[in-house]
Amino acid sequence: MMDYISTQQAADKWSVSLRSVQAYIKDCRIEGVIRFGNSWMIPKDAPKPKDGRRTPRRQPGRMGEQLPQATTSPKKEGSA
Repeated sequence: MMDYISTQQAADKWSVSLRSVQAYIKDCRIEGVIRFGNSWMIPKDAPKPKDGRRTPRRQPGRMGEQLPQATTSPKKEGSA
């Protein structure tokens, strides 16, 4: 028999908000979830889904990338 935990217990276990767990369930990102009355039960050994909102940013200057060179535009004559 598989052990289950509540959405609040999953939120505590994964260090996320209860609302995040509810969103994972809504988006079908947790396998083995079952509805029990008005509650959702999550398998105790279910892994935490990856946060799909964030993507790693590329940082200039890493891995041999060239940093953009600062350019200055020539001043026009007569401007202050």
